Amino acid sequence: MFTKRMRVCALLLALMMVVAALAGCGSSGKEAEKGDSEDAKKEPAYKELTVYSALPETELPFYFNAFQQDTGIKVNYVRLSAGEMLTRVKAEGANPNASLMYGGSSDTYIAAAAEGLLEPYTSPELSNVPDEYKDADGNWSPFYVGALAFACNKDWFEKNKLEYPKTWDDLLKPEFKGQVSMAHPSTSGTSFSILATIVQMMGEDQAWDYMSKLNKNVRQYTKAGAAPPMEVALGEAAIALTFAHDGLKPANEGYPIEVVFPEDGTGYEVGAIALIKNGKAEEKENAKLFIDWVLSQRGQECFIESKSNRLPINVNAKVSDGLKKISDINVIAYDAVWSGENRERLVEDFKAKIDNAGSLKE
Repeated sequence: MFTKRMRVCALLLALMMVVAALAGCGSSGKEAEKGDSEDAKKEPAYKELTVYSALPETELPFYFNAFQQDTGIKVNYVRLSAGEMLTRVKAEGANPNASLMYGGSSDTYIAAAAEGLLEPYTSPELSNVPDEYKDADGNWSPFYVGALAFACNKDWFEKNKLEYPKTWDDLLKPEFKGQVSMAHPSTSGTSFSILATIVQMMGEDQAWDYMSKLNKNVRQYTKAGAAPPMEVALGEAAIALTFAHDGLKPANEGYPIEVVFPEDGTGYEVGAIALIKNGKAEEKENAKLFIDWVLSQRGQECFIESKSNRLPINVNAKVSDGLKKISDINVIAYDAVWSGENRERLVEDFKAKIDNAGSLKE
C-alpha cells in the first residue's frame, strides 16, 4: 500500500515538472526563437569566398586564416599586383570569377569605379574611420594607410661611404646608377602612386623629365611593388622606391634595410577593399562580412600578427611597435581621385616615354 502511494506521488511530481517545463518554454519561447534566429544568421549558408588580392603573398594567410577561424568561411584567392587585378576584373566584365578586390591603393579602386566595376557597400565599421580616408560614393572602403619612402641597403651605403638619399632629386645622383629598384606603374599600384606623386609635386612636363633621368638609375622594373624591397634586402640594389610598410618588412626580418622618408614631401596610399560588381551571388553576404571583419578592430590588429607594418585605419585598433604615424611625415596633399581618373593616361604615357614594360621581372 505504501509502495503504491509512493508511485502515485512520484507520477504526480513528474507531471508537475513536465507542466512547469512547458510553462517555462512558453514564457521564454520568443527569446529562444530570437536566439535561434540570431545563431542562424551567424552561420553562413555558403562557406566560401573568392578574392583577388594585391597584398603580399606572405601576409594573406594571416588574414584569411583568422577570418576562417572567426566565421567558418574559407577564402580562395588569387594574388595579383594592383594593375593586374584591375586588368583581370575589367577583362572578366559581367561574369567575374571573384567577389572582392582586396588591397592596393585607392587609385586603383577609383579607376575601377569609373569603369563601373564595383558595387557600393557601406560597412557599419566605417563609423570608426576618419572621414578624410573614405570614398564619398561608398564604392570602396579604406582599411590601411601608408607613405612612400626609400628603402636603403645599409651595408651598401656603408661600403661606398655615401649618404642616404633625402629628397627625390637625390635619386638622380650618378653614384646611384643601376642601384634604384622600382616596379612598373602598369602592373604595380605602388609604382603608379610614385608616378602620380611625382606628377602632382612637379607638374607633368617636369615630371616626365624627372622620370626620364631617374630611368637611367633604375636597375630593372619589376612587376609587383613588393619586389624592390626584397632586391635591396638581398643586396641586388641599393635603393627601393616603395611604401614604408613594404620596406620595413624585410628590415624586421633582419635584413640590412633602413627606411627614409623624402624631406621634400611624399605621397601616400589609402589601401582599399571593394565588392566586385556582379560577383558570385552565393558569396555576396560573405564578401560583405569580410569587409566588415577587415575594418573591425579584430581584423585591423591582425597587422600586428602579420608584421605587415601597415597603419590601421580603425581609430580603436592598436599599432605595431615603432611605427611612424602619418601625421609625423611630410606628406603632400595627394589627390587620389585625380590619380584614379588619370591612371590609364599616365600609365600609357609612361610606357611611351620611359619604359614599354616589354619584359618585367617578377
